[in-house]
Amino acid sequence: MQRIFHTPEGVRDIYGREYRRKKSLEEGIHKVFASHGFSDIQTPSFEYFEVFSNEVGTIPSRELFKFFNRDNDTLVLRPDFTPSVSRACATYFNPDAEPVNLCYTGQAFVNTSSYQGRLKETTQMGVEKMGDGSAAADAEILAMAVECMKASGLTEFQVSIGQVDYFKALLDDADLTWEAEDKLRALISEKNAYGVEALVRKLGLSGEKAKAFFMLPQMFGSVDILKTAKELATSEHARSAVERLEEIYTYLCAYGVQDHITFDFGLLSKYQYYTGIIFQAYTYGSGEPLLKGGRYNELLRHFGKPAPSVGFVIVVDSLLAALPEDETEEELPETVTVFYTPEKTLDAIRTAAALRKEAKT
Repeated sequence: MQRIFHTPEGVRDIYGREYRRKKSLEEGIHKVFASHGFSDIQTPSFEYFEVFSNEVGTIPSRELFKFFNRDNDTLVLRPDFTPSVSRACATYFNPDAEPVNLCYTGQAFVNTSSYQGRLKETTQMGVEKMGDGSAAADAEILAMAVECMKASGLTEFQVSIGQVDYFKALLDDADLTWEAEDKLRALISEKNAYGVEALVRKLGLSGEKAKAFFMLPQMFGSVDILKTAKELATSEHARSAVERLEEIYTYLCAYGVQDHITFDFGLLSKYQYYTGIIFQAYTYGSGEPLLKGGRYNELLRHFGKPAPSVGFVIVVDSLLAALPEDETEEELPETVTVFYTPEKTLDAIRTAAALRKEAKT
């Protein structure tokens, strides 16, 4: 019996109309990147394990595709572009002297569980702004995120902004163990208000500290939620984190993108390298974020050149799936077929060559 070959689980072939739609989407997003002065960079599909190790704070080790080279070094298929681009920035640029603006398009590989039903290979596009720690830089990246969603053809979407520093300030003030922090982070991310309350009471927290944690899963919505967050702040560090969001929002209003902005203080990421704002973009009918990003001021320190940085990544496959299907078939270049008999093969080749040349002029 003849064997039928098919792709492994978690990867797929893309061709025909879907591939043309995908390329068109990528071109539209790249125009946004270029209009903001971001330069292209291409990093390797695999790197040394240390680039994505636990110390970096990226994808958990169990979700990495790992293998060995002939020298017995552990290599990893790139699961996350941010550490890879940061490594390249530290190698070839000097973000201390001036900001470095880089953008990329490529494949990322995450060895997710087969039960999750997610792709293990995805096309990702993104930007990284390294060497600029200002609120204006945060706002530019967020405005670009909105522009990219619009460039894709989406009209109804929201970019939800969280603040890692606010959560960390509450944790520092509560003086919790690492295990308690991890449990609390998971419950808040799940918007499990009852679970948060039960854990906080079990940990013996009370008063303002307990109230702030109780409220975190419910603290999402318009810019008005920033006032509530400031009132619940238990330290100057937490208040400063809210004031940073207020400053960013002022810039976002100048960009004219405020209608697509919401805030969510319960938005936390599994990526441990985020240090300030984090954000995700959603649209109706899509459970997974189409775009995600944030500020990571300590990541480049791992590669020898500490510099404040911010960026985002778009999962192109998820965004393409969220876009409405265009019922009208796109116009393809006009094709001409040359029919010929075997004895006229040379004449047919010359005719076809002439037609191709004519089409280019």
